[in-house]
Amino acid sequence: MRAPVSVVIPTLNEESGLPACLGALFEGVSAGVIRELIVADGGSSDGTLEIAEEAGAEIVRCAASRGGQLRSGAAKAKGEWLLFVHADTVLSDGWRVVVEAHLAQADVAGYFALRFEKGGIAGHLVAGWANVRSRLFGLPYGDQGLLISRQLYEEVGGFAAIPLMEDVSLARRLGRRRFAKLEARAVTSPRKYQEQGWLRRGGGNLWTLLRYLVGVSPETLAAAYRRQ
Repeated sequence: MRAPVSVVIPTLNEESGLPACLGALFEGVSAGVIRELIVADGGSSDGTLEIAEEAGAEIVRCAASRGGQLRSGAAKAKGEWLLFVHADTVLSDGWRVVVEAHLAQADVAGYFALRFEKGGIAGHLVAGWANVRSRLFGLPYGDQGLLISRQLYEEVGGFAAIPLMEDVSLARRLGRRRFAKLEARAVTSPRKYQEQGWLRRGGGNLWTLLRYLVGVSPETLAAAYRRQ
């Protein structure tokens, strides 16, 4: 029986974070849970592709757009389940057991609890809000990972090929009742928060979400996001 899970990782110049991300995933490879690793690259100019190749990942080259990259990676995947993980996210030890337990629920998508690699009180507060938002409103972000059966993924239309808010778009089509928290952590890099300031970055993310929910286009939001 073939391993059930295909992992899709979108990348764009991620040589600093990708090794740790891939290293954590080999827990699932060795246990026969992960069938393949797919890196959907948006045109990296650093060592990202070399790292991916050394890890045995299949590389899908496509235009730089988070939603488009995820969609392209999923289209190449052969597994019955899809696990989407950001390149600067590291799944906590034991995640494989949690994922295996969830595979009996093909009509429910799973996400991990968010934690920042470091960041002190500010990091705990931002991660705490993300976890509350996910539980109460069914809006986990991409840095929390997404485990979804191919059947359910295709039923809701998959990731939209948009440059921003692709995770929220998919979550809204799924609906809160078709999400379940996985009892493992997605430990992500706080680099962008540290560079911009926790309050500024967190407030900017919330403002972007609110603007998207009232109908501002992902393209407009992406342009503003790049200027932050």
